[in-house]
Amino acid sequence: MSVEIDGDRLWSRLMEMARLGGFGEGGVNRQALSDEEHAAWAQMIAWGAEIGLEPSTDAAANLFLTLPGQDRSLPPLMAGSHLDSQPTGGRFDGVFGVLAALEAVTAMVRAGHRPARDVIVVAWMNEEGSRFAPGMMGSEVFAGVRGIGAVRAAQDADGIRCGDEIDRIHAAFPAVPERPPFVPLAYVEPHIEQGPVLEAVGVPIGVVSGIQGKITTEVTLTGQAGHAGTEPMAARRDAVMAFARVASALQASVGLADPDIRFTIGRVEVTPNAPSVIASEVRFRTDLRHPLNDVLDGASEVLRQIVEREAAPCEGHVRELVNAPSNRFDPVLQARIAEAAVAGGHGYRRMASAAGHDARHVARLCPSAMIFIPCKGGISHDPSESATREHIIAGAEVLLGVLLASESGM
Repeated sequence: MSVEIDGDRLWSRLMEMARLGGFGEGGVNRQALSDEEHAAWAQMIAWGAEIGLEPSTDAAANLFLTLPGQDRSLPPLMAGSHLDSQPTGGRFDGVFGVLAALEAVTAMVRAGHRPARDVIVVAWMNEEGSRFAPGMMGSEVFAGVRGIGAVRAAQDADGIRCGDEIDRIHAAFPAVPERPPFVPLAYVEPHIEQGPVLEAVGVPIGVVSGIQGKITTEVTLTGQAGHAGTEPMAARRDAVMAFARVASALQASVGLADPDIRFTIGRVEVTPNAPSVIASEVRFRTDLRHPLNDVLDGASEVLRQIVEREAAPCEGHVRELVNAPSNRFDPVLQARIAEAAVAGGHGYRRMASAAGHDARHVARLCPSAMIFIPCKGGISHDPSESATREHIIAGAEVLLGVLLASESGM
């Protein structure tokens, strides 16, 4: 019996998962370790139980669903992505990869195909970083990039510790055992592109060559609070005015310095944020990306210099949160993705990822690769995020082909 994807089942499960944290027309708010993600865990475990998948977790609250293979002593194959979303997320970011992996192993079971080795469906903890910073905590711990202590110490905007929420989700699923660290044979992550390239060229599959580098910082500008009506303008140390100068200079000297740079300022917090009080502090995040690590590092240094110079008479401080160099994915897996696309009658394009993904970190531990499918208008992290049923199925078919081609080894 041939192993085939059931497109109706995959699409139905995507729509069912979208209701967990769903709001409005297509919106999803299912942030890391929230009650909504608890519900997503429960649903994944239930679907896995239907075909005999073994659930497990780890110290970072990553979720693993394992299809037992013929030789369980061999390193497992792994595929998936993440279940968490941005506060204003859509129906496909992350969860498509998890459910495509679940569909691939479901297809194996329904066809009576027992793989040569274990195949694991993974849902990484806190890929988005919208609740706990930085993002991709689960894959970082799994790959040894970040220690579990640093992850547990992180707090959300309400002061809730990530460690307490990890403990809470573990307690909510007492029948899901915690497994020790392991090294997979390989990892494949299907994902919507979150960009316009595939749609523009009319190609359903992206063979991802690697991920561009990213540096995330938190900038703090410290001034002096004062009365808005009595403090002379020349004597003020106004943190908001310092922010205006810094932001303008950063856009001019960093954001527009290179056509391949992507520079964004986000999460701006003003203290005391009162209408008649001069701001004493502004804290904001910067997101800096480029395919070349030397250009990225140079732009980061310019950012620091600008903050120091333009903050005066306030004080400026830059704290680096994430420094993720650009990486290249495994060439063997890239070739298998291309071969699976051709075998399924799907066109493909080789491309780099402009967004960060968990595969960046897992690639430090084992051969890794990504499969992209188009999303309408390149829009993501928004309720209007959309992918067609045909492209969803094509991505899952290619993933299945890669897993079948890789189960005997790399």
